[in-house]
Amino acid sequence: MNSLKKMFFMGLFLLAGLGSNISADTGEVLYNGIQLPEKWPPDQRNPESMEPMPVPYLHNPPAVIPIDVGRQLFVDDFLIEKSTLTRTFHSAQRYVGNPVFRPETETELKRRGVVYLGHGGVFYDPQVKLFKMFYTAGWRGPFSLATSPDMIHWTRPDLTANHRNELIFRSVDDNSVWLDIDAADLSQRLKYIEFDRKKNRHILYTSVDGLNWSAGVEVDSVAGDYCSFFYNPFRRVWVYSIKRDTRGRNRYYYEHPEFLKGTSWSEAVYWTGADSLDKPEPEGRYPKAGEAPQLYSLNAVAYESIMVGIHYIHRGPNNKICQEGKFPKLTDLELGFSRDGFHWSRPEDRKPFLAGTRRKGDWDRAYVHSTTGLFVVHQDKLVFPYTGFSGMAPDGSRGMYHGAGIGLAFLRRDGFASMDAGTESGKLTTRLITFEGKYLFVNADVSNGRLKAEILDEQGRPIEPYTLAECRAVSEDSTLAKITWKKQSDLETLRGRPVRFHFELTNGSLYAFWVSRNESGCSNGYVGAGGPDFDGVIDSDRCRSDCQGDSFK
Repeated sequence: MNSLKKMFFMGLFLLAGLGSNISADTGEVLYNGIQLPEKWPPDQRNPESMEPMPVPYLHNPPAVIPIDVGRQLFVDDFLIEKSTLTRTFHSAQRYVGNPVFRPETETELKRRGVVYLGHGGVFYDPQVKLFKMFYTAGWRGPFSLATSPDMIHWTRPDLTANHRNELIFRSVDDNSVWLDIDAADLSQRLKYIEFDRKKNRHILYTSVDGLNWSAGVEVDSVAGDYCSFFYNPFRRVWVYSIKRDTRGRNRYYYEHPEFLKGTSWSEAVYWTGADSLDKPEPEGRYPKAGEAPQLYSLNAVAYESIMVGIHYIHRGPNNKICQEGKFPKLTDLELGFSRDGFHWSRPEDRKPFLAGTRRKGDWDRAYVHSTTGLFVVHQDKLVFPYTGFSGMAPDGSRGMYHGAGIGLAFLRRDGFASMDAGTESGKLTTRLITFEGKYLFVNADVSNGRLKAEILDEQGRPIEPYTLAECRAVSEDSTLAKITWKKQSDLETLRGRPVRFHFELTNGSLYAFWVSRNESGCSNGYVGAGGPDFDGVIDSDRCRSDCQGDSFK
């Protein structure tokens, strides 16, 4: 970058409230061409600022973007040089059979009629070919396990001589668990954080099976009760999402390559919080809510070529009001996306991705929680487990933390955002990209329209024979559609060469594109908390023939 351009962007960041200590981009270069600053994580944001988080790589993208990892999603402008298409962010759709998991055992019913993810964890375990849900049986009850072949029908397995499904028999507090199916040390296949309220400390544990746990390792400083963690595979670090109260609830960031050594939370830097675009609850829509929004929690997972983060936006009322009124508080789930693992790009309209219904009597009226792992990939959908509270237990008792079940919400695979066109054709041209694959695929709904692509050189000229005139139009609704040209079916001659993709779309939506190394369309990207079509957490194996099906009718 020339010095004049660098000065411009440094000034831009200063205006955005990053502070005066700006370091040059001389650090690690990521899989997508983004170069991190030498000082990482950055410690330049003011916790008191209400400005939305600046995202440096959107202001200063790489000159050429490698796209060899994962499907390329249009959740921001990182990949886009110019476009006449309209971006639409999409919300999750609730499963009509919700809740799929209710309080049933004596423990769950006696402890306020609650089954609770917060945060817990939901993952697909390829070793046993089952989905595993780690949850709290009752309010601050024992840490327990449920399993399912399909995410809809759940079983509480017999794990003990007493035919119970408890992994930790005692009462547990706020927690977070990760099923690390690629763990080199099997004794650390399960990684777990729990808040010890008596010690006022978070404690880290590991386990091979969830029944036998390592000695706990305490973090070195006090944090708020509701902390979590996740794995960033792009940088191979464990990230600790730490709750602290500065201008209300917000999050601090700490990372370490080894989970059990990630205890120096005193070194955590301010990360993010609610900002000026997060609006209070409208007056009269929920009892006594409407105070300034706060960031209640932030969980994340790697999906394809990005990190997806669920931001829990707390909209009140405060705990005292909820306790007196005996109803749950509001936490709405909103999306954020990151390409460096730290900076979050969030939709400006802040439309909830999944919110409580607000309706008295509904099982998910309010206090909605996501989970560690966020979502699984099941056939052509992303499936989001979530907890909702009604405020009323099955025995009729009422309270802020009474009556909770677990349901599912769905999203089209890659369906966080689409680039759309109507009857008038729209166009999108990418920035310069490089790839080592051979086959171009898209995720698009053009069942009532058409999509074509051509490939441009560095000067913006079409490369023969990859022209619009030679492209076979896609006119279907598919999460896995191959694009070919009449005289050339693959891109082998363009491997390693900087080019631009140019798409023209009519009456349809484009969700993602990618260049696969084989004709099956596997993306070499990450698949959230896994799924039955994958042997691990990377889309590197051939999809089964039924991967376009839909079992959630």
